[in-house]
Amino acid sequence: MFVSETMATDLITVRPDTTLKEAKGLMQEKNIRHLPVVDEVGKLLGIVTDRDMRDAQPSSLLDEETYARTYERVMEHRVEEIMSKEPLTISGFYTLQDTLLVMGKKKVGALPVINEDGMLEGIMSTRDLLRAFVNIMGIGEPGTLLCILVQERPGQMKKIVDIITEENVSLGSVMVAKYWDKEKRAVFPYVMTQNVIRIKEKLQAEGFELFDPMSWYLDQLPQKK
Repeated sequence: MFVSETMATDLITVRPDTTLKEAKGLMQEKNIRHLPVVDEVGKLLGIVTDRDMRDAQPSSLLDEETYARTYERVMEHRVEEIMSKEPLTISGFYTLQDTLLVMGKKKVGALPVINEDGMLEGIMSTRDLLRAFVNIMGIGEPGTLLCILVQERPGQMKKIVDIITEENVSLGSVMVAKYWDKEKRAVFPYVMTQNVIRIKEKLQAEGFELFDPMSWYLDQLPQKK
């Protein structure tokens, strides 16, 4: 799936001369953490985040009166003074996987989406990514997530899918994760039913090992020494 299909397009933007007071008010009113800064024709110039806003505020170590006076002066400054210029961006042709990798590597919570002329077309946040993956995986519908440990050899996935479909149950999605043993994989099928007793019995009869998904996840976390 491409970013253009899932990005937020009902954007709240500001101009470079917008005051910090106005920008903060917008962020609070719209419950957003990223404000793209654009020129009069919609070309992206920068982005202001809630962190930028916090960094611009005076120190909490000031006494109450000094803080209030300083805060008022700070809020009259313009967003162009604190915005991140030339922010990291993506195009609408990026895939969700590409976007997730970029966000993880660069440690950013949102990426403006621009076209080849630098015009802002949308924004992709971690919230948008999460919503897209929920949709792709089908986990927005009632069902059950199974965790199956399989040997790393051909035909294993087919066996699992055959067992599930033999029970007249639809698959919402299937994820595969590495296991601590390089010769094994953990398979996570999301099945569109909450009655999985027969499926589990058949899987175990075929020699598959079943885990509780959350227990499996916790088992993979680094152990404290």
